[in-house]
Amino acid sequence: MPGAQERVLRRRIASVQNTKKITRAMELIAATRVVKAQTRANEARPYAERITQVIADLAAAGAEVDHPLLRKSEQVEKVGVVVLSADRGLAGAYNSTVIKTAEREVQAARADGLDYALICVGRKAEAHFRFRNYPIDAVYSGFTDKPSYEDAVAIAARVTDLFINRGCDRILLVYTRFISLGSQEVVVRRFLPLESSSTIASVGDAGAVAGFEFEPSAAAVLESLLPRYVESRLYAALLDAAASELASRQRAMKSATDNAQDLIIKYTRKMNQVRQDAITTEIMEIISGAEALAEDRGSPEDLLLDHLDTDPFPKRLGNKPSHVPRDNPIY
Repeated sequence: MPGAQERVLRRRIASVQNTKKITRAMELIAATRVVKAQTRANEARPYAERITQVIADLAAAGAEVDHPLLRKSEQVEKVGVVVLSADRGLAGAYNSTVIKTAEREVQAARADGLDYALICVGRKAEAHFRFRNYPIDAVYSGFTDKPSYEDAVAIAARVTDLFINRGCDRILLVYTRFISLGSQEVVVRRFLPLESSSTIASVGDAGAVAGFEFEPSAAAVLESLLPRYVESRLYAALLDAAASELASRQRAMKSATDNAQDLIIKYTRKMNQVRQDAITTEIMEIISGAEALAEDRGSPEDLLLDHLDTDPFPKRLGNKPSHVPRDNPIY
């Protein structure tokens, strides 16, 4: 029935319009938050650069320490994978890409006969690996879109303990690096062990001044700074992941809003076509009914002649006119 089909299309249009309102609101919220996340990442970058520069100065001063974070195993037997995902979805391929990359690293370790430990940051990564029965060493969630330095400290402490006391010979960090609003990429970086102090110095200023005096000693200062260096690197990765998540959500919601508008236009055109077909059908039914009535009654001229031939005063059979006398000889 055309009426029933029109009602169905009206309900679909109303449903898509409600969805469009939601996706549009989420797009605007993500656009606002991504600017703040990008600002936070830019504000945290000078600290990471400065602490790297200090370590470079210490290395230039000849500070060499035998710190556990610098320990390199001759033979790798256990690999730790730290994956940074999001707590929520509706962000396009952001979560699936980083999770699949981390899963490939785990499968590569298993293919090489190595043991592994998994640390999930974000509910999406936790749900993915728990559903597939991967053993998870630790889970952190509830802050992926707005991480704080305290969150980075807690994760770094767990990762450091995993590296020093739990037998992990190498820690990999899998996250999404923020390049711009339109470009993000998933990267896999070695998180632990750290590069040696000489390697750190090579990425710093080539003209690092070695004429500093350190108390109690350069080696002691370097040893205390290495955990802070780990925390700053992890915090920078968390901020990059947060900005990437929001940028991906903004693009995904914009695409969803555009698709909803296309569906509304499509359903509106279909509804108009159905209404036009229904109106045309009704007009054809009225014309057909009028033609059928005309055929049953005849042409208008015939109807008029039949009306004129009819005696408006029909005589009653067997009765005489009342005004004629009964003794009239005619009768």
